[in-house]
Amino acid sequence: MVKSDVADELDRRLIQALQMDGRAPFSRIAEVLGVSDQTIARRYRRLRSRDILRVVGVPPVSYVAEGRWILRLRCVPGAARNVAAALARRPDTTWVQLVSGGTEILCVVRARSEADSEQLLLDRFPRGARVVSIAAHAVLHTYYGSPHVIRGLDALSPDEVERLRPAPAPDTGEIDSLDPGDQRRMDVLARDGRAGLAELAAATRWSQSTVARRLEHLRATGVLHYYAEFDIAYVGLRSVARLWITVPPAELVATGQALAEHREVVFAAATTGPTNLAVQVACRSSRDLYRYLTERVAALPAITHVETAPIVQNVKRVGTHLDIGLGIGPAVGADNDHGRSGPPFGKPRFAPSSPG
Repeated sequence: MVKSDVADELDRRLIQALQMDGRAPFSRIAEVLGVSDQTIARRYRRLRSRDILRVVGVPPVSYVAEGRWILRLRCVPGAARNVAAALARRPDTTWVQLVSGGTEILCVVRARSEADSEQLLLDRFPRGARVVSIAAHAVLHTYYGSPHVIRGLDALSPDEVERLRPAPAPDTGEIDSLDPGDQRRMDVLARDGRAGLAELAAATRWSQSTVARRLEHLRATGVLHYYAEFDIAYVGLRSVARLWITVPPAELVATGQALAEHREVVFAAATTGPTNLAVQVACRSSRDLYRYLTERVAALPAITHVETAPIVQNVKRVGTHLDIGLGIGPAVGADNDHGRSGPPFGKPRFAPSSPG
């Protein structure tokens, strides 16, 4: 039975299995984990219905965006939750998070072109009484992030990990761009990375066998990967923080690569701005976070400054809206073509993008 506040052993094993291959057949997962197909399917449906676990199919940044930006928005007291909820409804945002203190929001935004990037930052994001300031950090290089796995589960043996790892597909050539049919399939996979071939075929009116071959090709050429997004607090990683780190430019690569080796790190990237490394870490407790900062981070000699910002709530992950108990009006700067707001907040909406 799935507990309400913490994952049991089978939940943890299922989550780690889907990190290895988000589209692995339930029969293969069941065989490796030593349970029935029906048990795995039932567990996944239950976790998915509760927004704890979801697989999304997403292309890498180079295919969907000209640039990524990490935004830090500072709000007047009492406004952050409503602003964060509005930002989460935008299709160009991922990882909308509330920071401790109650006045700061973090989010990742994507632009499809250089011109769109300028318009995105200059015209489309909120300015006004509720938002005091916005700082935009361009992501220059990612040292660790999706499709890398979130470490720390340790629920599978090395042999089980290898049995679940997808076999390398033959690379049949680089794809320069996605055709309209690919985009329609991507839209389906962004909502449900485990969507069946029948649903994917219906989106493009291709045969299921043709769709299957195309998906294999997109995956083999690196245009598509399957990302298992999950509530890390559910697996016991309850102390999450964003670190804003400064190092001399000559030490940026070495420090970024060193941070990427830390099992606590779920994201690490070089950025523009007053700091030049943005890192997110996940620890089991505040005591473990303190130990990480004072032992592992402190051991990196090039670091001259660290700002630690604890994350208190996710409002949106890769593509999943998470209900934080608010009903809101139109998304910030993003009415639809008919002048109406999007669906009520709390219903999942997905963006075809991935953090890192």
